[in-house]
Amino acid sequence: MNTAAHDTATIAQRYIAAWNETDAARRAQLIEAAWTADAHYADPLAQASGREQIGALIGAVHQRYPGFRFSLFGTPEAHGDNLRFSWTLGPSGAEDLIQGTDFARLDGGRLQSVTGFLDKVPVGA
Repeated sequence: MNTAAHDTATIAQRYIAAWNETDAARRAQLIEAAWTADAHYADPLAQASGREQIGALIGAVHQRYPGFRFSLFGTPEAHGDNLRFSWTLGPSGAEDLIQGTDFARLDGGRLQSVTGFLDKVPVGA
């Protein structure tokens, strides 16, 4: 694996790790390490600006879907400072219910902005 591919996978894995972290203090540390201070997140259901709001948004997802886990789906791809990766979300040890694809803009290897798309969402989720 070349260095760029390794960095791409590492960035995506760190992103998923932050979304899976249930402890708010630990999640804040993960976000600080992986996101720029002026980072922005947007998907069809939510928006957040700055690390604190992003952490609060992730916490809200844990409240809405307790016990659910994110997993990378497929192989992350990068082009310049742009990153694309897909993910799944579902109860631990069960079939994934939700799938999405995120597009990120990087700054110095950190996430500066992430735009998420929901590819599969069951009714009522």
